[in-house]
Amino acid sequence: MLAGADRVEGTLFGNGERTGNLDVVVVALNMYSHGVDPKLDFTNIPALAEAYKRLTDMEIHPRTPYSGELVYTAFSGSHQDAIRKGMAARAKMDENAVWDVPYLPIDPHDIGRQYEGIIRINSQSGKGGAAFILESDFGIQPPKAMHPVIGAAVKDAADKAQRELKPEEIKEIFEKKWIGLTSPLKIEELVETHLEGATGAESEERVLCNADVVYQGQKYKISAQGNGPLDAFVNAMKQTPAPKFNITSFHEHSIGSGNDAKAMGYVQITKEDGSQVWGVGRSSNVGRAGIAAVVSALNQA
Repeated sequence: MLAGADRVEGTLFGNGERTGNLDVVVVALNMYSHGVDPKLDFTNIPALAEAYKRLTDMEIHPRTPYSGELVYTAFSGSHQDAIRKGMAARAKMDENAVWDVPYLPIDPHDIGRQYEGIIRINSQSGKGGAAFILESDFGIQPPKAMHPVIGAAVKDAADKAQRELKPEEIKEIFEKKWIGLTSPLKIEELVETHLEGATGAESEERVLCNADVVYQGQKYKISAQGNGPLDAFVNAMKQTPAPKFNITSFHEHSIGSGNDAKAMGYVQITKEDGSQVWGVGRSSNVGRAGIAAVVSALNQA
């Protein structure tokens, strides 16, 4: 073709006789990936593939370029991370910008494919894959520093299952390990009181936290002030036998909108022995999401 051929004979998906086994889908979309219009309509590859399999009773290999089931799927951790970063960068660009996502020679939407299958998780998957699933499928956006511990938890589950994990299973692993833990620490009641600074003074507002908590089966009434609900709760926890710690990282974001919106809080604590643990909290209240994340971290520890 580069030498000037003006006629190319081939077959759909590479199975033929008199015209050999040249796959015209691959040739045409190779041209398309270089910006050359092949003048063939492949905007709905899945429909073509379904008709082909139904009419010929033959299968398309899952790794067949462009049309195979797995060609927009990455199992390798490094590939998953590159695709995740490429897709994130793409989302900030103009829709007509040149397509340049790593490992994806064309936009899957252009041929009727979807992004959902780009990242699939098994025991070979890396830290970026699980984070991509949580963010793209469920709106959960853990900070990058937390990705390795999430990836390790998901990889361990995939090792035990000896199979690929579905997005819902990944979310379940995440929630079971980090959200809603009630042992050894549980909050039974928590009241926040906002203390105004003196009239005309420049002192910052303070928050008083009064709480009833249960730690290792023992109930404690705790109370302390802080510069916000989270800081007040952390100070109050010093009145219990729970491990002493400092918050070394805190992130938050919302999921949903309106009355159904939820706040997600991510906290990394550093204990006196230098060990670091992540916790995650979810609440309709931003301040409470951070507090729930601290409880989660202490229950991890």
